[in-house]
Amino acid sequence: DVGASAVACPRLRPADTYLPHHEMDRLTASVRVFARARPEDKLEIVKSLQRQGLVTAMTGDGVNDAPALNQANIGVAMGIQGTEVAKGASDMILTDDNFCSIVAAVEKGRAIYAGIQKFVAFIMSVHIAEVVQIFFCIVAGIPVMRTPLQILFLILVTDLPPSIALGMEPGESTILLERPRPRTEPVVLKFMWVSMIMNGLVLSAVIIAVYMASLVLFCDGAVFQSDIDGLEERDGKLMQARTVAFISLVWSENVRSYTSRSFDKPVWRDIFGNRHMQKAIFLAQVCLYAAVLIPFFSSDILGLSGLSIGWHGWAMALLGPCGCLVLCELCKPITAYQMRRYQQHLAARAADADAAEGRKVAS
Repeated sequence: DVGASAVACPRLRPADTYLPHHEMDRLTASVRVFARARPEDKLEIVKSLQRQGLVTAMTGDGVNDAPALNQANIGVAMGIQGTEVAKGASDMILTDDNFCSIVAAVEKGRAIYAGIQKFVAFIMSVHIAEVVQIFFCIVAGIPVMRTPLQILFLILVTDLPPSIALGMEPGESTILLERPRPRTEPVVLKFMWVSMIMNGLVLSAVIIAVYMASLVLFCDGAVFQSDIDGLEERDGKLMQARTVAFISLVWSENVRSYTSRSFDKPVWRDIFGNRHMQKAIFLAQVCLYAAVLIPFFSSDILGLSGLSIGWHGWAMALLGPCGCLVLCELCKPITAYQMRRYQQHLAARAADADAAEGRKVAS
């Protein structure tokens, strides 16, 4: 109904007095176009929409637009035609005065936010895995698979670069099709917690299996601490087993960083789309081989020995990333289902809000 969707602003202020709040809110909830607006009309419309819990954006270029630009949740001023007053009152300036740039800015903002979520999901999953691995070793009575210095090296050198690269991940092609997120939405959603726990347990299980197999291989079939303590050259054999587990963990976390680029898409889709990730993985690999191959630094400082594990040790370490890749990808359909349910929940909530507004207007 054109008559109901577009009105002249004098209707907001009969006899030059603005309508009461409840009447103003009922009008702004149904009307889509307000014509012949004064500067104060724009301000009152913005306030009315905000009283209804809506997020408002205001575009303008003149001095008289400044109050509404400042009141809106996000004010957008024109960079070419806009006055300095309008620019100062705004949160964002369109340098080309092109409204299409607003869409590009929304897409970029969503991509940055999604990158933060992927960063958090990755770093939490690998840290959950590292805690579970150490806890399992203590409870099961097997030698702890890595020293405190090795843990510090993993966190600062091999975990950090891929996690930073995930924060710079380009947005997915469907990102603008997603529902706007509520203002009260936490950064870590429920489906992300499920994904982090699943992937953390997968990484833990894979590395624990590799470590126990390497203990059997290098420690003469012994697995438990009490049995290994009685072996000759115990420290050297234990160092070899820990080296295999260390290499396998770094490789697995690098694989995990690639699978973390999307919560629901397969890892091979646009696998080289983030050039920062290639640099981060290269850096992590260089640091890994420096940690296990450089004499004195590897053996005396980090307690690792990549030169003594032989080809069978390196082959055993390769089982970790292979298992991690397969199992982490198998977890994605569960996360994809939860994401669809979350989007359906947002759509249903928006529909309920629209229906409530319709009943409010009808009354």
